Amino acid sequence: MNNSKLAAQLFTVRNFCKSEEDIARSMEKIAAIGYQNVQISGLAKIPADRMRRIMDDNGLRIIVTHNGFNRFKNELDELIEEHKIYGCSYAGLGSMPGDLFPRNSEQGFIDFAKEAEEIAQKLEEAGIHFVYHNHHFEFVRFGKKTGLDLIYDNAPTVQGEIDTHWVVAGGGDPVQWIEKLAGRMDLIHFKDFGINENNERVFKEIGEGNLNWPAILAACEKTGIQWYIVEQDVCEVDPFTSLEISFKNLRAMGVM
Repeated sequence: MNNSKLAAQLFTVRNFCKSEEDIARSMEKIAAIGYQNVQISGLAKIPADRMRRIMDDNGLRIIVTHNGFNRFKNELDELIEEHKIYGCSYAGLGSMPGDLFPRNSEQGFIDFAKEAEEIAQKLEEAGIHFVYHNHHFEFVRFGKKTGLDLIYDNAPTVQGEIDTHWVVAGGGDPVQWIEKLAGRMDLIHFKDFGINENNERVFKEIGEGNLNWPAILAACEKTGIQWYIVEQDVCEVDPFTSLEISFKNLRAMGVM
């Protein structure tokens, strides 16, 4: 029975998933590490039934996806059908598109939120939750509100998919945001935060950087988050090794 909280965000290994054959080989490696859940993002586009078969063959469950905003706007019916084939109840958007909504404008965030809310309501009718994944630009302030506050305030049906690294990069506190979104966030992106010898911000494996993981994990447990999704945008080692380091460190912290 799959009762693991841990999931691999496949964007981490996107460069190894440029064809169906690549995806099949990569999923064998993901499963061998010990992951039982995945998030689809950045993979080669293949028919949904074949993607599902690859995952099933490796004992992997698709728990959430990331798709571009244009797909949500223009291909929603197709997207819903894909998720039904996947057996997946969460559809994620990786970022507010800056070409459509100005990121230095309060109104830009509000306008995006209103469109996101319309999409979220349509997805809910199909039994799918619309989740939003933040970066750091959403932490620009407009008075007492950040852009991320404006998104969630104006899109009550949209659920969270907070990214711990990007929250810190924006000057925020992951624990505060986990608690703020209690009841409307079932998934979270785990990514550590480090500084290299050149004083540059870098992505790190879980437990290899500077984030307070005991506090983050306690907040996740307290608020009932179901899945902890491990991601590394840029890896200093082989991406599969990076996912394995995070997996082992989280297991050592007591996460199953």
